Amino acid sequence: MFFRKLGKAIKNEKKEDHRSLLKYLPLVAQSSSLAWPRSVEQELQTMAEGPNKSMVNSGKVLALHITNMRKSLSLDAGDLSPNPLQGYSVFFDKKISREESAKFFGDVVPALCGLLLQLPSMLETHYQNADHVLDGITTGLRLIAPQEAGIVYLSQELIAALLACSFFCLFPEVDRRSKHLQSINFDDLFSFSSMSHCTKRENKIKCLVHYFERISQCMPTGFVSFERKVLPRGHNPHFVSYPEAEYWAKSTTPLCSVEIHTSGAIEDQPGEALEVDFADEYIGGLTLSYDTLQEEIRFVINPELIAGMIFLPRMDANEAIEIVGVERFSRYTGYGPSFQYAGDYTDEKDFDSFKRRKTRVIAIDALPNPGSTQYKPEGLLREVNKAFSGYLHQCKHQARPRPSSVVESSQRWCMDDHEEKVGVATGNWGCGVFGGDPEVKIMLQWLAISQSGRPFMSYYTFGLQALQNVNQVIERISLQEMNVGELWNKVVEYSAERFGRGTRVGFFSWLMASLSATTN
Repeated sequence: MFFRKLGKAIKNEKKEDHRSLLKYLPLVAQSSSLAWPRSVEQELQTMAEGPNKSMVNSGKVLALHITNMRKSLSLDAGDLSPNPLQGYSVFFDKKISREESAKFFGDVVPALCGLLLQLPSMLETHYQNADHVLDGITTGLRLIAPQEAGIVYLSQELIAALLACSFFCLFPEVDRRSKHLQSINFDDLFSFSSMSHCTKRENKIKCLVHYFERISQCMPTGFVSFERKVLPRGHNPHFVSYPEAEYWAKSTTPLCSVEIHTSGAIEDQPGEALEVDFADEYIGGLTLSYDTLQEEIRFVINPELIAGMIFLPRMDANEAIEIVGVERFSRYTGYGPSFQYAGDYTDEKDFDSFKRRKTRVIAIDALPNPGSTQYKPEGLLREVNKAFSGYLHQCKHQARPRPSSVVESSQRWCMDDHEEKVGVATGNWGCGVFGGDPEVKIMLQWLAISQSGRPFMSYYTFGLQALQNVNQVIERISLQEMNVGELWNKVVEYSAERFGRGTRVGFFSWLMASLSATTN
């Protein structure tokens, strides 16, 4: 299959056939190399020469060329959403100015096609180098299935080429759903038939178009790592495993410091912190659709995050995904229906020794619409352990590596010399449309962050009314010098009363009354 056919070029990348990405890529294996089908290559070469040669000077004409390339790749038209190719015409021919459209077809489309022509050789170079990034640990582009701890290390240039494939709708969709992978082409994003239907997605598309404009002008030279983190079930003395309730109840770990921000956004935090992405179990959620939730905003202002959707299937309850190194390209205003692209953004984050920007995004998915079940012991345990799986610093907590263990080998992925100084920047995870209780959820996150050894929690309330008194509550808990186990037991006690309808008040009011009664 794919990796075997690449022969000596990637001889160290010997994985099972099902791990191969060949059937998910728009390329073919020829002898010992990758290539575009000849007809697609010719199409890309023509478009790379510019609109004077290719006549691709409008969204309508671009859509015809996309159709031709998809036919050459034998991609089923039924895999596309309704009206996607008409959407390219609506956006580029009617929604943006003639000057913007001319610039896009004159400069950006030729550059993207030139980039795609290099994709086969870029992939081969990538696999040649994949085992040398982390001293023999595999970092090559591949499917990392649920319960498989692993890491993929990609150049920003390779990511740009993969996202160009998405823009031209060239990825095969066959079998992606059976592997719990989302659709990755941009067809759904462009699936509108008129100007009025374009509004919800217009600003998402503007962010992505701006990204392509930027990388066409000056290709970034950094790298991005994508890691599936697994908190293993079952006991092992050499690494931290999925905790039971007793683990939390008996913990004497001190609570970390907390900073509350009533304004601002997580991605604007100035320090070194894991930036929590309020993820769906499918990373990226509805980024490539018409919805505009906070996760989708993060993925379009940092489009390199989208690349993870290509090879990272859904997350299980004991998993998180950490992405380090993505660059931000766009500013924005608003949220949901009010979200708007607001122009260029220059990312000034420093780089680490692996040439990654020091932007750390951690994706954790909360229980959707949990209702009263979020107060049940299993609901509390699921949420605190999900957060713990994302925040836990494996290098610090694991005793010694054994190459035979995929989880313990993550100890050898210590790609950050100052990890012990990295806190967590988070917010109303699992609240909002997911329906979580914000007063309980902030406590569960505080517990998980503290137990993971992180030095601080920087919490953004986004002005949520339910958290207006959170500073007073945190101050009271701190004065009591409560540890993780003591706070966990209070959350469990409250939740039992709440589930059993013994109380209707929020956790903050209940806790303050409980502490006052204990003091008296």
